[in-house]
Amino acid sequence: MAAAPLTDPFYQTMFDLTGHTVLLTGGYGHLGRAIAAGLLAHGARVVVLGRSADSFTKAFGDGVANLHFVFCDVSETASVQAAFQQSFDQYGPPSVLINNAFYSRGQQPDALPDADFALGLDGSVGTAYRCLREVLSYFRQAGSGKIINVASMYGVVAPDFGAYTDAPQFLNPPHYGAGKAAMIQLTKYFASYLGPENIQVNCVSPGAFPSDKVRENAGFEGELQRRIPLGRVGEPQDLAGAFVFLSSAAANFVTGHNLVVDGGWTIR
Repeated sequence: MAAAPLTDPFYQTMFDLTGHTVLLTGGYGHLGRAIAAGLLAHGARVVVLGRSADSFTKAFGDGVANLHFVFCDVSETASVQAAFQQSFDQYGPPSVLINNAFYSRGQQPDALPDADFALGLDGSVGTAYRCLREVLSYFRQAGSGKIINVASMYGVVAPDFGAYTDAPQFLNPPHYGAGKAAMIQLTKYFASYLGPENIQVNCVSPGAFPSDKVRENAGFEGELQRRIPLGRVGEPQDLAGAFVFLSSAAANFVTGHNLVVDGGWTIR
């Protein structure tokens, strides 16, 4: 018989990530830093996978407890395999993989060269597939695991092009939205495929989290604010809780879900 809710220790520890190793791609970027901080605050060991140790140190400083860097180029399978093996050897088996890395090239919607379009799709969703595929042997050995993919509100809705009239340099190109929509479908596909193996796959779709550099354009930030029911753009820390939740035991019965964190943009 299950313990009574008021005495069941699960409720006291359901967000506790102590003893769990989280692999995080794109961990020293604008949103990655907040994701890492949230996970660390709840006891996780976070292994940031990226191409620049200098960028990692610049983002986090030296000697942060339970925070580590392992070189990984997510565009290359061999690099992903080597990074996962190194992390396993040094920090033990992973409990969670967060696919946050992204790359792209080209912006003009109706004039993208084939190579740019293909690169953008790979940078949006190919990276996640490579990492998902390569982490499965570790999760299968452990008998469980959680995968969290990062998509975008523009994988759910088309851009409101009026927001970019006076700031066309910030327009998200078509291969970005197409790739992020594919990320949401990839999530659902593998949530169904891996569910019988006790491996959960979920997705987070942020919206309107402009970088500090972008926010220097006050007019553009104002255009974003007017389209968000909460009346403001997202701050990086607004995103952290979604990843703590989906990484934790609190989300043990959640899979195939796309958690939209957009201040309400997509409800209109």
